[in-house]
Amino acid sequence: MLITLEGIEGAGKSSQVEPAAGFVRAAGRACITTREPGATDLGRRIRRILLDPACTDMNPRAELLLYLADRVQHVEQVIRPALARGQVVICDRYVDATLAYQGAARGIAPQLIERLHAIVLDDWRPELTVLIDIPVEVGLARAWNAVHRGERNGDETRFENENRNFHERVRQGYLDLAAREPQRFRVIDGNRTPGEVARDLQAVIADRLHLPCPDGGGNR
Repeated sequence: MLITLEGIEGAGKSSQVEPAAGFVRAAGRACITTREPGATDLGRRIRRILLDPACTDMNPRAELLLYLADRVQHVEQVIRPALARGQVVICDRYVDATLAYQGAARGIAPQLIERLHAIVLDDWRPELTVLIDIPVEVGLARAWNAVHRGERNGDETRFENENRNFHERVRQGYLDLAAREPQRFRVIDGNRTPGEVARDLQAVIADRLHLPCPDGGGNR
Protein backbone atom coordinates (compact mmCIF):
# COMPACT_ATOMS: atom_id res chain seq x y z
CA MET A 1 0.00 0.00 0.00
CA LEU A 2 1.15 3.52 -0.81
CA ILE A 3 0.47 6.01 1.98
CA THR A 4 1.28 9.68 1.41
CA LEU A 5 1.67 12.53 3.89
CA GLU A 6 0.86 16.05 2.74
CA GLY A 7 0.82 19.55 4.19
CA ILE A 8 2.14 23.07 3.86
CA GLU A 9 5.64 24.13 4.85
CA GLY A 10 6.19 23.52 8.56
CA ALA A 11 3.18 21.22 8.99
CA GLY A 12 5.45 18.58 10.54
CA LYS A 13 4.78 15.79 8.07
CA SER A 14 8.45 15.06 7.35
CA SER A 15 9.18 14.50 11.05
CA GLN A 16 6.23 12.07 11.26
CA VAL A 17 7.32 9.78 8.42
CA GLU A 18 9.83 7.66 10.32
CA PRO A 19 7.74 7.29 13.52
CA ALA A 20 4.80 6.18 11.37
CA ALA A 21 6.97 3.64 9.57
CA GLY A 22 8.31 2.40 12.91
CA PHE A 23 4.74 1.84 14.08
CA VAL A 24 3.95 -0.20 10.95
CA ARG A 25 7.12 -2.27 11.33
CA ALA A 26 6.41 -2.91 15.01
CA ALA A 27 3.06 -4.34 13.94
CA GLY A 28 4.89 -6.85 11.74
CA ARG A 29 4.60 -5.23 8.31
CA ALA A 30 7.56 -4.44 6.07
CA CYS A 31 7.67 -0.71 5.41
CA ILE A 32 9.91 1.82 3.67
CA THR A 33 9.89 5.61 3.70
CA THR A 34 10.57 7.93 0.82
CA ARG A 35 9.98 11.52 -0.27
CA GLU A 36 9.41 13.88 -3.17
CA PRO A 37 11.34 15.44 -4.65
CA GLY A 38 14.71 13.78 -4.31
CA ALA A 39 14.38 10.08 -3.55
CA THR A 40 16.59 8.94 -6.45
CA ASP A 41 19.96 10.04 -7.82
CA LEU A 42 18.22 11.89 -10.63
CA GLY A 43 15.63 13.22 -8.21
CA ARG A 44 18.27 14.68 -5.92
CA ARG A 45 19.63 16.70 -8.83
CA ILE A 46 16.14 17.89 -9.69
CA ARG A 47 15.47 18.73 -6.05
CA ARG A 48 18.46 21.06 -5.92
CA ILE A 49 16.98 23.06 -8.79
CA LEU A 50 13.41 23.06 -7.54
CA LEU A 51 14.18 24.19 -3.99
CA ASP A 52 17.09 26.54 -4.70
CA PRO A 53 16.04 30.04 -3.47
CA ALA A 54 18.17 31.55 -6.25
CA CYS A 55 15.78 30.10 -8.87
CA THR A 56 13.36 33.00 -8.60
CA ASP A 57 12.44 33.17 -12.30
CA MET A 58 11.35 29.56 -12.82
CA ASN A 59 8.32 29.31 -15.08
CA PRO A 60 5.45 27.50 -13.31
CA ARG A 61 5.11 25.00 -16.16
CA ALA A 62 8.83 24.27 -16.07
CA GLU A 63 8.46 23.72 -12.33
CA LEU A 64 5.55 21.36 -12.96
CA LEU A 65 7.48 19.31 -15.49
CA LEU A 66 10.49 19.01 -13.18
CA TYR A 67 8.25 17.65 -10.44
CA LEU A 68 6.72 15.18 -12.87
CA ALA A 69 10.16 14.04 -14.04
CA ASP A 70 11.18 13.44 -10.43
CA ARG A 71 7.95 11.53 -9.78
CA VAL A 72 8.24 9.23 -12.78
CA GLN A 73 11.77 8.24 -11.79
CA HIS A 74 10.70 7.86 -8.16
CA VAL A 75 7.71 5.65 -8.91
CA GLU A 76 9.57 3.39 -11.30
CA GLN A 77 12.79 3.11 -9.29
CA VAL A 78 11.53 3.12 -5.69
CA ILE A 79 7.78 2.90 -5.13
CA ARG A 80 6.61 0.24 -7.56
CA PRO A 81 9.46 -2.18 -6.72
CA ALA A 82 8.76 -1.81 -2.99
CA LEU A 83 5.06 -2.47 -3.46
CA ALA A 84 5.88 -5.49 -5.62
CA ARG A 85 7.91 -6.84 -2.69
CA GLY A 86 4.84 -6.51 -0.47
CA GLN A 87 6.13 -3.51 1.46
CA VAL A 88 4.09 -0.60 2.75
CA VAL A 89 5.43 2.68 1.34
CA ILE A 90 5.07 5.91 3.32
CA CYS A 91 5.89 8.88 1.11
CA ASP A 92 6.45 12.52 2.07
CA ARG A 93 4.49 14.30 -0.72
CA TYR A 94 3.13 12.98 -4.01
CA VAL A 95 0.71 14.18 -6.71
CA ASP A 96 -1.53 16.13 -4.31
CA ALA A 97 1.40 18.43 -3.56
CA THR A 98 1.57 19.23 -7.27
CA LEU A 99 -2.15 19.98 -7.39
CA ALA A 100 -1.85 22.23 -4.32
CA TYR A 101 1.41 24.04 -5.11
CA GLN A 102 1.55 24.21 -8.89
CA GLY A 103 -2.24 24.08 -9.32
CA ALA A 104 -3.99 26.01 -6.57
CA ALA A 105 -1.06 28.30 -5.73
CA ARG A 106 0.69 28.80 -9.09
CA GLY A 107 -2.53 28.87 -11.11
CA ILE A 108 -1.86 25.98 -13.50
CA ALA A 109 -5.15 24.40 -14.52
CA PRO A 110 -5.73 21.26 -12.45
CA GLN A 111 -7.06 19.57 -15.58
CA LEU A 112 -3.61 19.92 -17.17
CA ILE A 113 -1.89 18.48 -14.09
CA GLU A 114 -4.36 15.59 -13.95
CA ARG A 115 -3.96 14.89 -17.67
CA LEU A 116 -0.16 14.82 -17.44
CA HIS A 117 -0.36 12.59 -14.35
CA ALA A 118 -2.61 10.21 -16.24
CA ILE A 119 -0.26 10.13 -19.23
CA VAL A 120 3.06 9.62 -17.46
CA LEU A 121 1.91 7.67 -14.38
CA ASP A 122 -1.24 5.91 -15.56
CA ASP A 123 -3.22 8.08 -13.10
CA TRP A 124 -1.69 6.06 -10.26
CA ARG A 125 -2.85 7.29 -6.80
CA PRO A 126 -2.09 6.52 -3.17
CA GLU A 127 -4.56 4.35 -1.29
CA LEU A 128 -4.37 6.65 1.75
CA THR A 129 -3.36 10.31 1.95
CA VAL A 130 -3.04 12.02 5.32
CA LEU A 131 -3.16 15.80 5.27
CA ILE A 132 -1.54 17.38 8.33
CA ASP A 133 -3.27 20.74 8.39
CA ILE A 134 -1.90 23.80 10.15
CA PRO A 135 -2.43 27.58 9.98
CA VAL A 136 -0.04 29.22 7.54
CA GLU A 137 1.52 31.59 10.07
CA VAL A 138 2.27 28.69 12.43
CA GLY A 139 3.72 26.52 9.67
CA LEU A 140 5.97 29.22 8.25
CA ALA A 141 7.24 30.17 11.70
CA ARG A 142 8.10 26.54 12.38
CA ALA A 143 9.81 26.15 9.00
CA TRP A 144 12.01 29.22 9.39
CA ASN A 145 12.86 28.37 13.00
CA ALA A 146 14.01 24.95 11.79
CA VAL A 147 16.18 26.60 9.13
CA HIS A 148 17.73 28.95 11.68
CA ARG A 149 18.44 26.03 14.02
CA GLY A 150 20.11 24.12 11.20
CA GLU A 151 17.43 21.42 11.16
CA ARG A 152 16.37 22.32 7.62
CA ASN A 153 18.62 23.08 4.67
CA GLY A 154 18.87 26.82 4.04
CA ASP A 155 19.67 26.05 0.41
CA GLU A 156 16.16 24.57 0.02
CA THR A 157 13.98 27.55 0.94
CA ARG A 158 12.53 28.64 -2.39
CA PHE A 159 8.99 27.89 -1.27
CA GLU A 160 9.44 29.27 2.24
CA ASN A 161 10.35 32.56 0.55
CA GLU A 162 6.95 32.78 -1.16
CA ASN A 163 4.48 35.29 0.29
CA ARG A 164 1.75 34.40 2.73
CA ASN A 165 -1.00 34.53 0.09
CA PHE A 166 0.83 31.80 -1.84
CA HIS A 167 0.86 29.53 1.20
CA GLU A 168 -2.79 30.29 1.96
CA ARG A 169 -3.66 29.11 -1.56
CA VAL A 170 -1.61 25.95 -1.03
CA ARG A 171 -3.42 25.21 2.22
CA GLN A 172 -6.84 25.82 0.70
CA GLY A 173 -5.90 23.71 -2.29
CA TYR A 174 -5.12 20.81 0.02
CA LEU A 175 -8.36 21.23 1.96
CA ASP A 176 -10.34 21.31 -1.28
CA LEU A 177 -8.66 18.08 -2.43
CA ALA A 178 -9.47 16.40 0.88
CA ALA A 179 -13.10 17.51 0.63
CA ARG A 180 -13.38 16.07 -2.90
CA GLU A 181 -11.89 12.67 -2.00
CA PRO A 182 -12.99 11.83 1.54
CA GLN A 183 -12.47 8.11 0.97
CA ARG A 184 -8.76 8.58 0.32
CA PHE A 185 -7.96 11.57 2.52
CA ARG A 186 -7.80 11.92 6.26
CA VAL A 187 -7.14 15.35 7.78
CA ILE A 188 -5.22 15.70 11.06
CA ASP A 189 -4.81 18.87 13.10
CA GLY A 190 -1.08 19.62 12.99
CA ASN A 191 -1.23 22.54 15.43
CA ARG A 192 -0.52 20.27 18.40
CA THR A 193 2.42 18.46 19.94
CA PRO A 194 4.31 15.97 17.76
CA GLY A 195 3.13 13.17 20.05
CA GLU A 196 -0.52 14.06 19.60
CA VAL A 197 -0.14 14.24 15.84
CA ALA A 198 1.75 10.93 15.80
CA ARG A 199 -0.98 9.23 17.81
CA ASP A 200 -3.70 10.30 15.39
CA LEU A 201 -1.59 9.54 12.32
CA GLN A 202 -0.78 6.06 13.56
CA ALA A 203 -4.46 5.43 14.37
CA VAL A 204 -5.43 6.37 10.80
CA ILE A 205 -2.75 4.08 9.36
CA ALA A 206 -3.75 1.26 11.71
CA ASP A 207 -7.35 1.52 10.56
CA ARG A 208 -6.43 1.41 6.87
CA LEU A 209 -3.91 -1.43 7.24
CA HIS A 210 -6.05 -3.36 9.76
CA LEU A 211 -3.37 -3.19 12.42
CA PRO A 212 -3.82 -3.02 16.20
CA CYS A 213 -4.52 0.57 17.23
CA PRO A 214 -1.66 2.48 18.89
CA ASP A 215 -2.02 2.56 22.68
CA GLY A 216 -1.69 6.31 22.98
CA GLY A 217 1.96 6.14 21.95
CA GLY A 218 3.83 8.34 19.52
CA ASN A 219 6.88 10.51 19.74
CA ARG A 220 6.13 12.69 22.78
